[in-house]
Amino acid sequence: MSTTPSNGIAGLAAIAVDCSDPPALADFWQRLLGGSAEDDADGNTMLTGGLVDVIFMRVLEPKAAKNRLHLDLRAADQDTAVASALDAGATKADDVYRGPRWQVLRDPEGNEFCILPPRP
Repeated sequence: MSTTPSNGIAGLAAIAVDCSDPPALADFWQRLLGGSAEDDADGNTMLTGGLVDVIFMRVLEPKAAKNRLHLDLRAADQDTAVASALDAGATKADDVYRGPRWQVLRDPEGNEFCILPPRP
């Protein structure tokens, strides 16, 4: 049985994140996701070999609104994961959601992401 859908898509290659400082933002995410970062000739940084490949792409315009797409990270220990993210430079985004189900954070460029508790 084929794992390729009939539409021809074979899988998710990477997640792309627009940002003003790709190496710095890749460094932050590397601390959370693992992997190794490599800069390209266009000023972008690719984070590969961790939980998911992410390309950080340099853009001129600043982030202006809440993300329409964000990462949800599953924690083995939510308190430890949140503390690690905050130590790496994240900030709490309690204005987006404040409740018991997950913790919303912002990376150093303001992109929201969530840390979910372990699966029961």
